[in-house]
Amino acid sequence: QVQLVESGGGLVQAGGSLRLSCAASGRTYSNYAMGWFRQAPGKEREFVAAIRWNSGSTFYTDSVKGRFTISRDNAKNTVYLQMNNLKPEDTAVYYCAAGGVIGSIYRSTNFGSWGQGTQVTVSS
Repeated sequence: QVQLVESGGGLVQAGGSLRLSCAASGRTYSNYAMGWFRQAPGKEREFVAAIRWNSGSTFYTDSVKGRFTISRDNAKNTVYLQMNNLKPEDTAVYYCAAGGVIGSIYRSTNFGSWGQGTQVTVSS
């Protein structure tokens, strides 16, 4: 099991930037990946971005491409989500996820470990 601790959420005006961090501890797996999902009030949890740990391959949902960047620091076992040009529709609780992802990296059910979530609020 992997333990995840998130930080970096907050309140920002539209067009602003935030950087989320997620520090992981515990065992890792083959096909290990880390990602970010978000859940807005009244909506289902949705995929935002993910990164394959060994290859560094990155994946994004269409609505954040060109604005968000996921990256990793291998030495710190930490993944980051740099969010630029934030929009009110990005407002949500953001969750870090990790695990040995065998199936689709876009599906939350394929990640075995989750952080507690951090609130991101973008005002218009």
